Amino acid sequence: MKLATLRNGTADGRLHVVSRDLARAAPADNVLTLQMLMEDWSALAPELEAQYARLNDGAGEAFDPGSALAPMPRAWQWLDGSAYDSHGDLMQKVFKLDPTPKGRPLMYQGLSDRFLPPTADVPLPSEADGIDFEGEFGVICDAVPMATDVVTARGHIRLVVQINDWSLRTLAPIEMKTGFGWVQAKPACSMAPVAVTPDELGDAWRDARVDLPLVVDFNGARFGAAEGFEMSYGFDELVAHAARTRHLVAGTIIGSGTVSNSNFRDIGSSCIAERRGIELLDKGAAETAYMSFGDCVRMECRTREDAPVFGEINQRVVALKG
Repeated sequence: MKLATLRNGTADGRLHVVSRDLARAAPADNVLTLQMLMEDWSALAPELEAQYARLNDGAGEAFDPGSALAPMPRAWQWLDGSAYDSHGDLMQKVFKLDPTPKGRPLMYQGLSDRFLPPTADVPLPSEADGIDFEGEFGVICDAVPMATDVVTARGHIRLVVQINDWSLRTLAPIEMKTGFGWVQAKPACSMAPVAVTPDELGDAWRDARVDLPLVVDFNGARFGAAEGFEMSYGFDELVAHAARTRHLVAGTIIGSGTVSNSNFRDIGSSCIAERRGIELLDKGAAETAYMSFGDCVRMECRTREDAPVFGEINQRVVALKG
């Protein structure tokens, strides 16, 4: 099943069911918002699955991604991991950070009161903050009890999403040195227009990972196409880690961290910081600049058969207006 949230003048929008090819959509029967669905998935999802089948048979109206909000426009909780060791190891080497302990996922709690629409301009206060995109995958869970194990956690993953986790790289080291979490360095994330149930990925949902490439274009030029499978921890492990000492409320979103592969020199990167890190190691100096106002980033994941999955994030950064 595929779902999107379209604008209706409210903060949470109106939940829609979307056809597999992202061509048609219809308001979800008897379910107003995605949060409502997440809170009572077992009771509400079967009717939407039947509606989804009708859409795939030709029902519904044309789906306009330009009218979409993030599938979950705001959430009770957003937890972002860093599950790609190739990215983390490179950043540690470049910034001369102490190695992080192995055998334990990295995760922080970020801003969740809004997720930006997939085609909206992104206003930010200063180019000097080191504006960067970060392409990643994420999952949305129903309610997860405290101390849930990894096997059980997998069953709580109801939806998979594609995320751009915006970062302000100049501010990040300052906040990291405080020993507390990021605040200024992590503005609101963006989300591709469509959330999908894991079964929609077919064989590409493997070991609770997205086994597909995330294609990133920066100002119209290919920047990276890293494969999603190379996570050191699957999403089931990330969910269990997050729930170790807390209940996860229905609608909790958990991110993979920047999609990265060990052959990043060949396959490209999902963020500018990684590209700059490679340049520092190979050339002694970073050459790729962080984003300037007016720059654009596009991200999309498609199947091996080139069918759309989540739709695309296609955004421009602009100066915050006073």
